[in-house]
Amino acid sequence: QPINTIYNYIEEARNDMKLKNYVIRKIKNSEFRNVADFRCEFGRRLGWYAFARAIKPKVVIETGIDIGLGAVLLCTALLRNKKEGYEGRYYGTDINPNAGYLLDEKYKGIGEILYGDSIESLKRLDVKIDLFINDSDHSPEYEYKEYLAIKNKLSSDAMILGDNSHCTDKLYLFSIENNRN
Repeated sequence: QPINTIYNYIEEARNDMKLKNYVIRKIKNSEFRNVADFRCEFGRRLGWYAFARAIKPKVVIETGIDIGLGAVLLCTALLRNKKEGYEGRYYGTDINPNAGYLLDEKYKGIGEILYGDSIESLKRLDVKIDLFINDSDHSPEYEYKEYLAIKNKLSSDAMILGDNSHCTDKLYLFSIENNRN
């Protein structure tokens, strides 16, 4: 994609006041309501959003969703893609049964959370994955096990984003071993 297209996707998410207000409202009504700073900043997740908008994935998986900030942002990308004629579905995994409280309202229609160990959840999923985001247990061993769990579920053009890639070589090794660019 041209750099201007990617930049526009990032700005689209960064300036989505309806989404930001939704997140702030949900946080204010949560157990975190005593947090003094209610800003909604997506950080590195803006890159995730740009990938989801650019490649128009049919299936997105994020491991380790925590409160679900990435989940609602990715679902927002999928909802926008849907308006352009591209159907997609989001799956998030988390071991914490209280994770993902932001994935509610309209986002529940396009996404769901699989609770339990992410490797076991990934093994049970019977889908072809187009965009996989590893952001759960940050040990190199666990990261690599997640890649192995999805190895035969990746579509031919699938993209993997590894949250540990700046400090481990597991995504690199997986890519080399499986002849993936």
